[in-house]
Amino acid sequence: MTTIFGKIIAGDLPCDKVFENDHVIAFKDIHPVAPVHILIVPKKEIPNFQSLMKEDYHLLGEIAAVAQTLAKEFAITEGYRLLTNNGAGAGQTVFHLHFHLIGGSSMNNLI
Repeated sequence: MTTIFGKIIAGDLPCDKVFENDHVIAFKDIHPVAPVHILIVPKKEIPNFQSLMKEDYHLLGEIAAVAQTLAKEFAITEGYRLLTNNGAGAGQTVFHLHFHLIGGSSMNNLI
């Protein structure tokens, strides 16, 4: 089942892309909660964090490297969050694994 992120990866929907390689794409969130709010998404369709298989673990390293690179590029290395939600009970609304890179303002008022 293709999600909105699958359609973005396929090029069927536009996005404000800030990074892309063979395994990962990153783009600005359309409903940002901070001045910098970027979604980092593996191109492989994985429903959520709990669904990662051992053969997918390399994607976590790639996502971490992309997050660090983007944090430098967007000048938020001194204060940002990298988070994911696992399942509807945690607030996940798009069931394609993704991480939020959030920064650029005080994180004290955000959960």
